[in-house]
Amino acid sequence: MSTSSVDIKRRGRNLGERAFIALSLVAIAIPLLILVGLVANTLVDALGRIDWDFLVGYPSRRASAAGIFPALIGSLWLIGLTALIALPLGVGAALWLEEYGGKSRLAGFIEVNIANLAGVPSIIYGLLGLGLFVRFLDLGRSVLAGALTLSLLVMPIVIMATREALRTVPGHLREAAAALGATRWQVIRQVVLPMALPGVLTGAILAISRAIGETAPLIVVGALTYMTFLPADPGDPFTALPIQIYNWVSRPQEAFLVNAAAGIMVLLVTMLTLNSVAVLLRNRLQRRTR
Repeated sequence: MSTSSVDIKRRGRNLGERAFIALSLVAIAIPLLILVGLVANTLVDALGRIDWDFLVGYPSRRASAAGIFPALIGSLWLIGLTALIALPLGVGAALWLEEYGGKSRLAGFIEVNIANLAGVPSIIYGLLGLGLFVRFLDLGRSVLAGALTLSLLVMPIVIMATREALRTVPGHLREAAAALGATRWQVIRQVVLPMALPGVLTGAILAISRAIGETAPLIVVGALTYMTFLPADPGDPFTALPIQIYNWVSRPQEAFLVNAAAGIMVLLVTMLTLNSVAVLLRNRLQRRTR
């Protein structure tokens, strides 16, 4: 083959590679521009309404006096309880599947069901929570019932992310620890989990991000749309930021739509704050592991 033919083929490959990179950048830029436009439009509507009175105020039938404090506290209650329930159970299930389950029929059955549950619409989890937690376990329309429902919703995400993190731990580290006389649990606790912890936190971030914005399961479980008191314990009724935003959007008055825009920005800031803390913690653990 002549040198000119080789050069032509090389230029053709380079051209194809550049075209692919350009298409990939366009595919990234278009949704980002749409997202920036939506956030900017919402921010313009919300700037005149976000103030301290709005953050610490209670719902009102007058849009100018309405606030989001009960919804904000309810969301924090939900996220805290959901994390306390879903993360230990999800990580424990992933540990069993990866470290103990092996290729047994039970492990295979569980894996198939987890993969299927990850694609179930959130409204189905709401119906399950209504039947199981609200009625069968008689928890009522409480914060705990909502948190348990959201835990079922996000647990497949935690399990799958944790399993992927566990698979990234090199096998020779397990073998070296076992060769030194460590039991399987000691290997998992002192070697595998510390190495996989950054990936586990990534799964936690994804789970919290999904849980904090869910509306349909909470509506089905019975979150209040108008609440003038704060939940004092997990057995109390609750509302959440997505529910409050949904309530305001459904009102015909223009002023309530402005309130909804302000609530959306507060929800975004809350979600970004929680995610930022988790990302900083994950990066710190990654540096320590290295």
